[in-house]
Amino acid sequence: MNRREFLTAGSALTALVALPRALAQWQPSQRYPDPLIKIIDPSFAKYRIASAKVEKLASGLRWAEGPVWFGDGRYLLWSDIPNNRIMRWDEETGAVSVFRQPSNNANGNTRDRQGRLLSCEHLTRRVTRTEYDGSITVIAEKFDGKPLNSPNDIVCKSDGSIWFTDPPFGVLGFYEGEMAKPELPTNVYRWDPASKKISVVASDISRPNGLAFSPDESRLYLIEAGVSPRVIRAYDVISGGTQISGGHTLITAEPNGTPDGLRIDVDGNLWCGWGMGAEGLDGVAVFNPAGKLIGRIDLPERCANLCFGGRHRNRLFMCGSTSVYSLFVNTQGAIGG
Repeated sequence: MNRREFLTAGSALTALVALPRALAQWQPSQRYPDPLIKIIDPSFAKYRIASAKVEKLASGLRWAEGPVWFGDGRYLLWSDIPNNRIMRWDEETGAVSVFRQPSNNANGNTRDRQGRLLSCEHLTRRVTRTEYDGSITVIAEKFDGKPLNSPNDIVCKSDGSIWFTDPPFGVLGFYEGEMAKPELPTNVYRWDPASKKISVVASDISRPNGLAFSPDESRLYLIEAGVSPRVIRAYDVISGGTQISGGHTLITAEPNGTPDGLRIDVDGNLWCGWGMGAEGLDGVAVFNPAGKLIGRIDLPERCANLCFGGRHRNRLFMCGSTSVYSLFVNTQGAIGG
């Protein structure tokens, strides 16, 4: 390597190091109301708390995903997929620690209606449940005798059924799992609590990603990641809550916009992780039930996924690329996300 090549390499290394440092230097706004909370439509104003700011809770991650709140323990869990671990943040002390490592490159997490942790694992290509004693139960790992692709995001309905998406992201390389050839379509599945079996509820979605139910569970929202631009589809829940129909496009992402995970508040608004595109899109986009953009929360990095938590489910936890942020809002998350 000659001197010029050495200096070029050194400059590239400096740039790589500078990015995490810039993120580490991020500070919450000194102003009230926080200018990072953008009111796009007047209807969003009531959800902003004038004296609440975006706060950074944790950093030093590689790719944060799948946050889930444990109110009985006052802590937040989330996946750090490439680092093969699930992390924990304690509300009382603010301490950040490793909850589970290895995590089998876990991605999406939620809780079932008995409060147990449900996780989508890329490495093992399965959905698991963590029992009260810490043991692991496999919920799903195959369909029609073939291994799942890489379960991604997950929700639990009030009847105890578990719904999850199965795109191929975890088998496309060695960063978030192990490279393998997908053997199944990118389906959306429902696990039945009585039969303990999974069935396909949607098979025509190109790389399904985040999903969530409306507060009354009459609608299922689903992000389709395999089209450009990405879209968020809305389905009617039918057949006693076991199937879906329709699937019209509710929201089309603006050019280069990338919705990933989403959760719903008690008023039916969609709070969507957003970014990895044009400047100014990183953060959270909020849409009303009709699909109209009403608000934004700007973050210094893409938000992959989010959840509501805190004592009153009015604290929004947002997984940025390398950090986790929170914001108190004047609404509550719908149960089941």
